Amino acid sequence: MKALLICGSLNQTKMMVQISRHLPQFDVYFTPYFCDGPGRMIQRTGLLDFTVLGGRFHRQTVDYLAREGVACDYEGLNGPYDLVVTCSDLIVPGRIRGSKLVLVQEGMTDPENLVFHMVRTLRLPRWLAQTSTTGLSDAYDLFCVASEGYRELFVRKGARPEKIRVTGIPNFDHCETYRHNDFPHRNFVLVATSDMRETFKYENRRRFIEKARRIADGRPLIFKFHPNENPRRAAREVERYAPEAMHFAETNTDHMIANCDVLVSRYSSVVYVAAALGKEIHCDLAREEVQRLLPWQNGGTSAARIAEQCLTLFERAHPGRRRPATKTASFGTRLRSRIAEARKAVR
Repeated sequence: MKALLICGSLNQTKMMVQISRHLPQFDVYFTPYFCDGPGRMIQRTGLLDFTVLGGRFHRQTVDYLAREGVACDYEGLNGPYDLVVTCSDLIVPGRIRGSKLVLVQEGMTDPENLVFHMVRTLRLPRWLAQTSTTGLSDAYDLFCVASEGYRELFVRKGARPEKIRVTGIPNFDHCETYRHNDFPHRNFVLVATSDMRETFKYENRRRFIEKARRIADGRPLIFKFHPNENPRRAAREVERYAPEAMHFAETNTDHMIANCDVLVSRYSSVVYVAAALGKEIHCDLAREEVQRLLPWQNGGTSAARIAEQCLTLFERAHPGRRRPATKTASFGTRLRSRIAEARKAVR
């Protein structure tokens, strides 16, 4: 049995790799996010490099998959696949539509703005409204979401409730572990910036920085730049409007949140980490809404729960057939596992 896991951003890619570890019954392959048809022609021009279809997102995914040493089938050309797990349904390539398809929520979805309503009313391509239309393709068999709050949100938007499973989502389901880190600073106000300008939304960065300074009120102020924004421009803006502040582009954001007292952000999944850790939050989402949507803190079991849903789907699709047997791990897999265990013991 073959399974294809479609990755996207680095966060989405890490989620897919975690899920794959609980699918030993399948021959698993990975691919960066892709499209077909006319969209493939546009992708080749580089015009979509600001999305997960190209640019730094694509490079980060390819590099991470290479470091993990997993099997890749770029664009799923060696299908068909019995199972496909994808990180987004904004684009659903034709070649995977004949497979059993499981969609996994990544994190916070964009707000329902004017573009969202235009896309819904005029039936325009979902990707025009970015992640606000997540879950609305109905091209999947199951949709694994972060919490009951998100289940209600997606159903309200039009997703079919019988297809939704609340499993929690990897990387946001065991935030307590982030408290154990080596980030050297403590008790500061953390400002997590956004990539709004890179995704063609308006943001007054000077006003945002000045707001953060008022919230800090003399406390240490640290900026963490969004991985998709221009770090040089962001650094110049901080140095101009908040010269007393430190700024980082590559440091682990979750560890910074664990060590801060206050988080200042816009509309970002990082607020869920802060909420799970009991931090004071200033963002574009109401406090009650953050708590309602907060991903299920299930002790880091989301990947296993999603994999279990995949296996249950397989059983339903093939009545009378037994669940595929777990394969014996290869020597290389056993060796890597032992090395990982040894490293944990040293720590």
